[in-house]
Amino acid sequence: MEFGFSGGDEVFRGEVRGWLRERLPYGGSRRGWERELGAGGWIGLGWGEDGYGNRSAGLTRQVVWAEEYVRSGAPARSGHIGEKLLAPTLLAHGSPEQKARFLPAVAAGDELWCQGYSEPGAGSDLAGVRTRAERTADGSYRITGQKIWTSLAHEADWCFVLARSDPGSARHHGLTFLLVPMDQPGRIEVRPIRQITGTSDFNEVHLDGARARAEHVVGAPGDGWRVAMSLLGFERGVSTLAQQIGFAEELASVVRTAEATGAAADPVVRDELVGLWAELRVMRWHALRTLGGTAGPGAPSAAKLLWAGWHQRLGELAVRVRGAAAGTGPADWSPSSPYELDAEQHLFLFSRADTVYGGSDQIQRTIIAERVLGLPRQPKGTQD
Repeated sequence: MEFGFSGGDEVFRGEVRGWLRERLPYGGSRRGWERELGAGGWIGLGWGEDGYGNRSAGLTRQVVWAEEYVRSGAPARSGHIGEKLLAPTLLAHGSPEQKARFLPAVAAGDELWCQGYSEPGAGSDLAGVRTRAERTADGSYRITGQKIWTSLAHEADWCFVLARSDPGSARHHGLTFLLVPMDQPGRIEVRPIRQITGTSDFNEVHLDGARARAEHVVGAPGDGWRVAMSLLGFERGVSTLAQQIGFAEELASVVRTAEATGAAADPVVRDELVGLWAELRVMRWHALRTLGGTAGPGAPSAAKLLWAGWHQRLGELAVRVRGAAAGTGPADWSPSSPYELDAEQHLFLFSRADTVYGGSDQIQRTIIAERVLGLPRQPKGTQD
């Protein structure tokens, strides 16, 4: 039994493994899988005894579920944005009516969400959002602007949008947090962004007079920054430990490849592999130690810096141990059609973005410098 997990947690682990074993592999749609999870009571484990989630589970059991889910090879989640980001935000800031309307649908896997934060001119610097939300005569909001890097927007039923509702405001002031239905033909257009991996996980979202009802403002009008920052605090937590299980499987695959190609005979390669293994263990123990919320204000930024750089180095080593074969693709590749990548190629290419998305390394270092070390605030526009 690992430190931090009780005997009861291990019994729960057995229940999780049994449920996943019975239902995998799954051959249906991603939305169908979300409903399967909802019917099994696995969505909303951390929502507490409030009647909105499917079952109550403490922090360690949430970790058990997340880790075993990744280990099982279960399908990538479509509902995690609603479950892990929107739901905790509504529990903290939403009205009783908002909780009753949206949380049961998320718990059942019936409604999927995306996050309307980043814009072409406001990525890591979220306070620079320009999307406008204008109050109309009937009290609703008319939203105009563009969001980008919007994960799963092509599947989502709803989007939570941070928009500027006060025309004279700047930076963190005058922003409103709105719940916006995606099914608005002619008012919302979703354009997939093709990545270097050949897939399209992210999207541009163009809002041309999209409507949001007055009762779908979370918090108060103009108080969107506080709500948005609260949501970002939920972004890193239990999911970090599940992510590390995936990292461990990728590292094990790289080790197997190094052995198969003979690269493991190189002492430098062996030293790198051992170093990556040791760093991953340290990240895990650190995540377990800080799971209860005792970490300081710079802990999430420090964790992001650690795993992003680690994952990029793993991707670089993954293609290096493959040798020349890492630079070749399928024989039937053509520029006009999607291409297939093997695991090592995908790891290398996708990990290039790790130090950018979710807050770039520069932003994370600035947060640590200003909020932890107390260094003078850096003038805007001078980061390099």
